Amino acid sequence: MFNHIMVGSNDIERSKRFYDAALGVLGVGEPVRNVASSGHTRLFYRHAGGTFCVTEPINGEAATGANGGTIGFKCTSPEQVQAFHDVAVAHGGTTIEDAPGLRQGAMGALHLSYVLDPDGNKLCAIFRP
Repeated sequence: MFNHIMVGSNDIERSKRFYDAALGVLGVGEPVRNVASSGHTRLFYRHAGGTFCVTEPINGEAATGANGGTIGFKCTSPEQVQAFHDVAVAHGGTTIEDAPGLRQGAMGALHLSYVLDPDGNKLCAIFRP
């Protein structure tokens, strides 16, 4: 359904360090760096047919996290959910909501962890057993 997801950054190098580490846990390699004709820098992380992008806002205003928005990254195991969380926090992310782990709900059993990236974007690592 999705081609790409893009989030804004107020410090592209800080974001690169954060996402290189956190997405590296999922097997994502180095991003393609692009400087648009407008002069703003963008990072394109490509993996498994999708693209996750980080950009300096083209309008020159501050990047902000989407209130109520969450970006979910598919994991292959409960251990990868935990590792994503731990690496994200070690690289400037902030843990939010409940501790990483198994949750039971209307959608069945899920292993989840939630963090905010350094710009306030809410990220979820998820494994469905």
